[in-house]
Amino acid sequence: MASNKEAYRVELRATARQLGDRGLYSAAKWAAELLSGVEPDAAQAPSSVMDTPSSSGSAASGGRLLHLHRSGGSSFRRRLRPFGGGADAGTPLGGVSYVSTPIPDDDAFDVGADKYLLAKTYFDCREYRRAAHVLRGQTGRKAVFLRCYALYTAGEKRKEEETVELEGSLGKSNVVNQELVALERELSTHRRTGAIDPFGLYLYGIVLRDKGSDALARTVLVESVNSYPWNWSAWLELQSLCTSSDILNNLNLKNHWMKDFFLASAHLELKMHEEALKRYERLMGVFRCSDYIQAQIATVQYSMRDLDEADMIFEELLRTDPFRVDSMDVYSNLLYAKESSTALSFLAHRVFLTDKYRPESCCIIANYYSLKGQHEKSVLYFQRALKLNRKYLSAWTLMGHEFVELKNTPAAIDAYRRAVDINPRDYRAWYGLGQIYEMMGMPFYALYYFRKSSYLQPNDARLWNAMAQCYESDQLQMIEEAIKCYERSANSNDTEGIALHQLAKLHGMLGQSEQAAFYYKKDLERMEVEERQGQNFVEALLFLAKHCKSIGRFEEAEHYCTRLLDYTGPERETAKSILQGLKRAQSVLPLMDIDHFAMIQNTGYSWAWTTGPVSTASSLVIGDGDGIKGDERKGDQDALGLWEVII
Repeated sequence: MASNKEAYRVELRATARQLGDRGLYSAAKWAAELLSGVEPDAAQAPSSVMDTPSSSGSAASGGRLLHLHRSGGSSFRRRLRPFGGGADAGTPLGGVSYVSTPIPDDDAFDVGADKYLLAKTYFDCREYRRAAHVLRGQTGRKAVFLRCYALYTAGEKRKEEETVELEGSLGKSNVVNQELVALERELSTHRRTGAIDPFGLYLYGIVLRDKGSDALARTVLVESVNSYPWNWSAWLELQSLCTSSDILNNLNLKNHWMKDFFLASAHLELKMHEEALKRYERLMGVFRCSDYIQAQIATVQYSMRDLDEADMIFEELLRTDPFRVDSMDVYSNLLYAKESSTALSFLAHRVFLTDKYRPESCCIIANYYSLKGQHEKSVLYFQRALKLNRKYLSAWTLMGHEFVELKNTPAAIDAYRRAVDINPRDYRAWYGLGQIYEMMGMPFYALYYFRKSSYLQPNDARLWNAMAQCYESDQLQMIEEAIKCYERSANSNDTEGIALHQLAKLHGMLGQSEQAAFYYKKDLERMEVEERQGQNFVEALLFLAKHCKSIGRFEEAEHYCTRLLDYTGPERETAKSILQGLKRAQSVLPLMDIDHFAMIQNTGYSWAWTTGPVSTASSLVIGDGDGIKGDERKGDQDALGLWEVII
């Protein structure tokens, strides 16, 4: 097991350095954080715990996925071995055979090494065109990549500047990166001649994506990650192009352990939460101390509406890394959903002191103001987040929610549409558009957007409730379709209890009293467990009292009526009236002669209580298939029902 872990460390140490040398800082940070997440050798896990990411067991299946106690530092017994000759860093893993991927040897100094160091310095100082100029004429693969990457970054910088100049910081613009055409021509030539490395393929994939050639971009990015699987940025670009599970399953990826991280992240993006959670739990076997994996698990739990479990993991992350900002915007959404104003205030204050000009920090502060009802300030901070990152998806969607609160319909629609343009799989933006059109009295448009959102997030009860309410609207009155949507909601853990109550009401409207009583009873049980009382509670008691009386279950009817007496309002008077009627109806029973009743039983007939208007008398009748036979006994004309003997 120790040798397996050391193999991971060797790969990740080399990866962090190589990515940093090429200016791929996000990927380098990810690799370094994952390196620190490998479980230290000193903390040997028991044999029952899985020790590889792809074993069949789960390291955390029996309890919450929180950090182990980190006592002392990791002990590295082996020094970083040299990379000359392309050393094999294949990781022997139990239960799965992974391919061996050689670590590229690019650290030998060549004739252009000094120029590369100068260009890299300019690149770090954000003098991108200057860096590209220094490397002109250099033919080494590393130099070619940095020169092309510097040109691409310079073009992106100029595109942002032109957008702001023409349309404002949040305006739409058709400005494109002017370097794309030349870069595509050069990189495609290098790929054709085989003079391109995995990093060049990664950049070529980005260029193709920006030009709209998604299929070819996927192919090129697959080549890149198969050749150099440790570049997390390449995996993320590939993930953004996998818009369906079919596309994901058809990728021809080598079986490297980094593939497990990619598939887990892709499953989370595609809302395949169970699959994502299983993969992350398996990865915890080796990367037990990884903050990244724990943050992803918390995100999965939040997406599955397991808010308490996700809350515990995020709290632990903040305890171990108090200056963390990554993924904390998801945590702020969770606290907003739980209406934990104190915790959200503390988080907003912490990230403000840590780095107030991060887009995530602005989003967290915006959520805080939104929870306080200060929607104007919330919009201001969402706009600040978007000025820092125009493609920050959550900010567009949440700002749309704020515009809805401010009754600014055009601005809300624009924000939601911008979010959908960035990521068509953002169900929250589709849901927001549905809400807008529902408020505007356009249910057919609203249904279109609600259907899109429920397709992307089929296990979210709120989306099915919204669709059902559209079907219930005065313009549509499609009650059967509304019932189907509420049934889906009830099966999707409808924590608000809307579905059960509406199912009961709709079945009652259709005259289906048995189904209505079934759902009223379930809703009543739910409210009793949650200790909720209100108009829905009273309505359920009243309906069940009337229903039980109508089918002759007098004791249950009396029970529900007695509970209604604890409330004020017209329902209490109705309950009193029902109780009086029950007493009068039960007074009819002694009129039946016991011997006569025994005779009925001996003849094989049965009896039942039936209701209905009684015009003249209540009758006890005995019937057979040929007609009415027997006696009639007149009773009180005010009786509410009669006993009828049926076969």
